[in-house]
Formats: sequence, C-alpha cells, structure tokens
Amino acid sequence: MKNGFLFFLGLFFSLAIAWAGIVLGSHVQLSHLAPYFDENEGKAFPERLPGIAVRGQLVYQDLGCAACHTQQVRRPDFGSDKARGWGDRQSVARDYISQPAVQLGESRFGPDLANFGARPHAVDAARLTQYLYEQHNGMPSYRFLFETRRIAGERAANALNAPAPAGSEVVPTPRVVALVAYLQSLNNVYEYPEARPVVPPAAEKKEGEHPAAPAAAKKEGVHK
Repeated sequence: MKNGFLFFLGLFFSLAIAWAGIVLGSHVQLSHLAPYFDENEGKAFPERLPGIAVRGQLVYQDLGCAACHTQQVRRPDFGSDKARGWGDRQSVARDYISQPAVQLGESRFGPDLANFGARPHAVDAARLTQYLYEQHNGMPSYRFLFETRRIAGERAANALNAPAPAGSEVVPTPRVVALVAYLQSLNNVYEYPEARPVVPPAAEKKEGEHPAAPAAAKKEGVHK
C-alpha cells in the first residue's frame, strides 16, 4: 500500500491527540482541585480517609466490589438515584480528591455506595459485619474473610451470631474490620458550590414570566 507508513503515522498521532485531550486534559483540569474550606465548620471538605479506611479501600478493590457497586450519584434528570435514597445531590469531582484509588464502579447490580456511611443502617459496625458474613439478594457471602477459632476464656466482643462448632466462635479478620471502616467513611453529603443543581434556561424564563401573568389578566379585564 502506497504511503502506508504515513497513513499509520497519521493514525497514531490522531489517537495520541485524542488520548492526550481526554486523559491528560482531564488530569490537568482535576489536579488543580483542592479541598473546600468551610469557615463555619472550621475545616476542609472532603476530609481525608483515616488509615484503617484507606486499608479498607484496598480490600474493597481486591474483592472487586466495583464490579457490582458504583460510587457516583447521578443528577436528578439522569436517573432516580435521589428517589432511591442514594444521595441528595449529584457527585462531583471534588468528592474523590482525598481517595487514593477512586472506585467509581462499572455497573449497578447492587445499590450505589457513594453515601453508604450516611445511611442509618451503615452506622452500626456490628450489623454491617454480620451483613458481610451472610448472603443477601444476590450479594455473595464473604465468609472466607472470617475465621473460626476456639473460645479462650470469654467470648470475643466482636464474635458473630453464626453457627460454629462447640467451644468455637466466628470472628472477623483485620480485612473485614478495615472494609467496614471504609464503607462507614463513604459520606459525600457536604454541599459543594459546584454540586448545586443548574437551572435550565427554559425554567428560568418560565419563572420570569410568572409575575407578568397577573398584569396581563388585569389588562384584559380593563378592556372588558
């Protein structure tokens, strides 16, 4: 093929420019994001994850949880995430700047977890630990993260309510403890300026027309 080398060279540069624009351009844009300091609260958001939660994110990543769970709340006109109780606002880039490895997710076989730590049932670590041990509505059991051991003296405070041989108990491993801490840390409820809903121009125009309506009606009545 004539000029084959030039063709492939042009194709390579086209792909390189597209990649640079999407990947590198986004990186440059997002790398300038900084935590938002709230003077009323006296601290910056998002807050950094505690060390145990950082380790828990590694467990989350290792288990492939992102294959079935997302961590991104869509805005109201893109879905019913708010109606499902997954979040009161859309997720924004600033939500993730303190995370070592962002877990946006691939699909939603299970519920979105962006604000899992803000849900009432997620506050209780013991209940969440028990939940990971059992199987629920298509979610597999993670019993391999627990260990069965002989009771030495008194029963462990974090022992599960689970069947075990006589004189034994089921307890979570450090990986479970870290994973629970990570899930409890997922709490993107702070209202950033960029997270406020954008009012469409059509809606603004419609709102601006309301005050004129009574005047028009009044004028109509005068002619009568």
